[in-house]
Amino acid sequence: GSDDIIAGNVSKYIVLPAGYCGQPKKGHLIFDACFESGNLGRVDHVSEFEYDLFIRPDTCNPRFRVWFNFTVENVKESQ
Repeated sequence: GSDDIIAGNVSKYIVLPAGYCGQPKKGHLIFDACFESGNLGRVDHVSEFEYDLFIRPDTCNPRFRVWFNFTVENVKESQ
């Protein structure tokens, strides 16, 4: 559920549509939070233009989720 603890950051995580097989194409987004202050814990693909992002709790205080630090690569034009 939404209260699950997310332990680590995503690291060059390629998000593919459900049932897709093969190499990632342009538009299959790559999320990365493997850097200091990165805190993206999980990404779920909803549609080509919609993703659910789950932010990890702050390291020293699990009640808070203050930062939203991550990168996105492999976007296509108009995405």
